[in-house]
Amino acid sequence: MRLLLLLALLLPGCAMQATRPALDRDWVAGRTWVVTGAASGIGRGVAERAGALGANVVLADIRADALEPLAAIIRASGGQALAVPTDVSDAAAVERLAVAAEARFGAIAVWFNNAGIAVLGRFDEIPAEEHARVMAVNLGGALHGSGSALRRFRARGEGVLLNMASVEARIPLAYHASYAATKAGILGLDGALRQELRLAGLGRVRVITVMPWTVDTPFWENTGNRTGRQPTGPWMDSARDVADSIVWAALHRPSGEFPVGPKAEAAVLGGQFFPLPSQAAAASIIHRMQMENAPPAPPTSGTLFRPGTGVPRVEGGFRR
Repeated sequence: MRLLLLLALLLPGCAMQATRPALDRDWVAGRTWVVTGAASGIGRGVAERAGALGANVVLADIRADALEPLAAIIRASGGQALAVPTDVSDAAAVERLAVAAEARFGAIAVWFNNAGIAVLGRFDEIPAEEHARVMAVNLGGALHGSGSALRRFRARGEGVLLNMASVEARIPLAYHASYAATKAGILGLDGALRQELRLAGLGRVRVITVMPWTVDTPFWENTGNRTGRQPTGPWMDSARDVADSIVWAALHRPSGEFPVGPKAEAAVLGGQFFPLPSQAAAASIIHRMQMENAPPAPPTSGTLFRPGTGVPRVEGGFRR
């Protein structure tokens, strides 16, 4: 299994670019998508793609200054957009987001809980308040968003809830402790939600757990960092390819876990069937890359307690 995982790791770019999914404009056009963490990275990629396919896209992010320019891009591409600055760790704010989406566009078809942050470093060397903030945004945001979405989907009898987890839900990485904990929490949350919906006979409400590999987004310049070295991750996938796959999943994927791309699929399988050797291999790789080979960098809390200030974009530019 270690060989399988390492082979998957060593396929740069893998096959995702060659197999970019076909997207169905007829299903997307005129439907309302709520996207949290929409200012940059995967959330921005999903918002732009759904908008280009004619969706009504409700943009939520704590970074308010990035939302209206993104809304203008979506309108120019043929979609409609509404910007709603939101801190997803605040349940009341998330419910206000849902109310605003319905007031502007009507019923919500797709809700994507994507907002996420992290702090990297040895667990016991990271301030407790930084770990707590990661938990509040990543897991708290998924809880709040899932609640607001499912109350509406239950009433209508249909809807798609996408929650952003990670392969780290199956293979937690050293120096990512609180981040990995939130992703494992989302995996458990979604599993419980799917069973509740099954028991209620709500087969047209889908809950999809998105599990990407390491992705090239501005995450790497925004993350909290206590490692003493520049944040890095192994063999990153393209953020736009991942975003396109998520839009495809909202259209076609059944409820369940969705590892995005061959590397994620191999990692998730390794985590399920050979957890100890897979985790050991991943830990050795990340230790070498992050703690030994990365250039020095000062400690920072990143965007844990403030909005980002970099250029809003989908791709991070770190793969090179």
